Amino acid sequence: MKLNLKNPLIFFDLETTGINITSDRIVEISYLKVYPNGKEEAKTMRINPEMHIPESATAVHGISDSDVADCPKFKEVAKNIAHDFEGCDIAGFNSNRFDVPLLAEEFLRAGVDIDLGKRKFIDVQVIYHKMEQRTLSAAYKFYCGKDLEDAHSALADTRATYEVLKAQLDKYDGQLVNDVDFLSNYSSFTRNVDFAGRIIYDDKGVEVFNFGKYKGMPVGEILKRDTGYYGWIMNGDFSLNTKNVLTKLRLRELTGKK
Repeated sequence: MKLNLKNPLIFFDLETTGINITSDRIVEISYLKVYPNGKEEAKTMRINPEMHIPESATAVHGISDSDVADCPKFKEVAKNIAHDFEGCDIAGFNSNRFDVPLLAEEFLRAGVDIDLGKRKFIDVQVIYHKMEQRTLSAAYKFYCGKDLEDAHSALADTRATYEVLKAQLDKYDGQLVNDVDFLSNYSSFTRNVDFAGRIIYDDKGVEVFNFGKYKGMPVGEILKRDTGYYGWIMNGDFSLNTKNVLTKLRLRELTGKK
């Protein structure tokens, strides 16, 4: 089924040094841009993460320190990547919980201003798990009837994700709607305020904490009641995006401006 798009939709996948969105780095990024007219553009690049790639990570994606020693650093290509993503909605496999937050961190560290928050996000893994409960390789076999060659290479995973989404729309015709707004809402577990989901909107549209002792409580109320909580988060192991969002909410409370 051809995707019904209003904006270009970018399918992307990251290979990284690990799974911590605040401390790990990208070693490879691959993305496939699909235009409303069906045109496709693909790009893959390896990145020097400026840190050692643990052997455990190399065992997954096959990329070692020597493979990226002469590759550009993320800050050297960040503006080009941001330009390619500009104006696009975004899709991936487990992307809402991992790839999007980590990519946002890399952009912030590189000082590149890109407002990903304005985009729609489709997480194909969430759709799959709600329907079938499997991995990407199994999803590819189940929906597309093919074995996924070169699994855990960014390019193979990216294209497989694109093919799986189209096959999902065919298989669940009548249940899923070929519309980015619908798919974005359907593939979201929560209405995140920050990409990591530390702060979310409740059913009344109020920003609430989604972790710790104040889980489910309004951010504005807690910032007034427990003045040290803001400092604890700002000095803690939280993503730069989470800290930026919290700072904006704190300033809103202080100034009274919405």
